[in-house]
Amino acid sequence: MKIEWYPGHMAKAKRQIAEVLPKIDVVIEVLDARLPLSSANPMLEKLRGGKPCIKVLNKSDLADTGITSSWVAYFNQLQGVRAIPVDARNRSAVSKIPALCRRLVPRRGVPGKTLRAMVVGIPNVGKSTLINTLAGKKMARVGDRPAVTTCPQQVDLRNGIHLADTPGLLWPDIRNQKSAFRLAASGAIGEGGMDYLNVAHFAAEYLMTHYPEQLAKRYHLTEWPVSASALIEQVGRKRGCLIAGGEVDRLRASELLLREFRAGMIGRISLERPGSPDNEVPRQ
Repeated sequence: MKIEWYPGHMAKAKRQIAEVLPKIDVVIEVLDARLPLSSANPMLEKLRGGKPCIKVLNKSDLADTGITSSWVAYFNQLQGVRAIPVDARNRSAVSKIPALCRRLVPRRGVPGKTLRAMVVGIPNVGKSTLINTLAGKKMARVGDRPAVTTCPQQVDLRNGIHLADTPGLLWPDIRNQKSAFRLAASGAIGEGGMDYLNVAHFAAEYLMTHYPEQLAKRYHLTEWPVSASALIEQVGRKRGCLIAGGEVDRLRASELLLREFRAGMIGRISLERPGSPDNEVPRQ
């Protein structure tokens, strides 16, 4: 099954970002630390031109620490780009972002010269949580499903920095289906655009290849499954996802596996690594 998801409000978001960008000094792009390339919006690179950009690798508490460090080094090599790993709920980590903005735009953020930053990111990546933590209070709606923010807003941080919040954007034609499945596994794609069985199979296969020890520990695997399908079967049996006749309810087992991955219950896991041949994403 091919994954395609492009809610109508996202076309409007693209126009809103294009309208606001000329007045912006620095772009704060919120990415999922577990899949920094797949969770980036390729059209943003074209829209922002030469404006400085901070890549906020959110949910770093769920990602593989070593791989996240490699991503930070990767992004810091790019012209006008700086990367920082955070858990958007952690005020201490997030508090470093304003100083980073000022370093990228040293003549703004001082009395009489407001520094204007725009926060962008795909749905469910943690934009609203980041803004609320920066502001020190609830300024933006937060949810555990995609597309919670649906209209732009301005936030005065009262430290010389103004934030422009925008709705989430997601690439409308995900031609690299591996990127699409990573997004679906992470929870960035709405339920209407994915099939739990297929996405769980993708996630199971990846976890078996790259994180076998975490899998074995989480699900107490004494016999290693021969396939992703067999892993889902074992998970279902161990967690009581059964139907009449003792058969495994594969849908429930798939949902459970994805839910526990997203919550970090299997361990700190990254779905992308710098330099991987699977990382290609479409460009506008």
